[in-house]
Amino acid sequence: MNFWHHIYEHFNPIAFEIFGLKVHWYGIMYILALLSALYVAKLIVKKDKLSISESILDNYFIWVEIGVILGARIGYFIFYVPNNLYYFTHPWQMFNPFVNGKFVGIAGMSYHGAVIGFAIATFLFVKKYKINMWKLLDIVAIAVPAGYVFGRIGNFLNQRLIGRVTDSDIGIYVNGVLRYPSQLFEAFFEGVVIFIILFLYRKKKKFDGELISLYMILYGIARSFCEMFRQPDPQLGFIFMHFTMGELLSFVMILAGIVIYFIKLSNISKKKLYNNTKNKRIKK
Repeated sequence: MNFWHHIYEHFNPIAFEIFGLKVHWYGIMYILALLSALYVAKLIVKKDKLSISESILDNYFIWVEIGVILGARIGYFIFYVPNNLYYFTHPWQMFNPFVNGKFVGIAGMSYHGAVIGFAIATFLFVKKYKINMWKLLDIVAIAVPAGYVFGRIGNFLNQRLIGRVTDSDIGIYVNGVLRYPSQLFEAFFEGVVIFIILFLYRKKKKFDGELISLYMILYGIARSFCEMFRQPDPQLGFIFMHFTMGELLSFVMILAGIVIYFIKLSNISKKKLYNNTKNKRIKK
């Protein structure tokens, strides 16, 4: 256990350097997250014989990747940066990887901002290509948690989004302080567990849109649980009582998932009732 407690002392977050540019494990994990999500999406389409071509999926993932990056970065400044007026009057600074002429990269992404960017990109995509949005989103609901695992492992390797202080045996030292490996908790509960649940349930879904609504609910619950082990963002702390920004945004996500679920379920029920009534009239 001693090696585990001091794992960061034996690990370099920089994977390698090329032409003086440092490539972090986090960046590698981000690429793996994208590729694994796309692979799972294509696997589901092929396995379940869905009427969506690979070219459409490839194109769609380019759209949503742009939406996710923009949404995640802008969302970070909306939700997690206090006194953010400067950045919204100088929006290009959100994406400036240089500080005082030195390359420092871009740090700070909001998952919930990424969701908003993803939703906007998806809406625009389906409007342009005339695709069943809810069928597409049900594929995403399974693909995203598969990729999410790598994203949170990337946070762990990059020593970001650290856990709260603990005296538990599972803790690891971060700058001399024993903390929960909360990023790995998130990778497991928000990624692995949700993926398994939705992957196994997908054949039993009652309507298009059910899986994405369940994903929103499950993610919100899992994220709220994991937030109890994650250190609140230092610039924000606890927003309300002992609730963090992540918990409050996850609560909104849960509510949105519930609303979508029951609206879609109600529409299906109304459609069945209409068809039954219509059939009875025909028989008469």
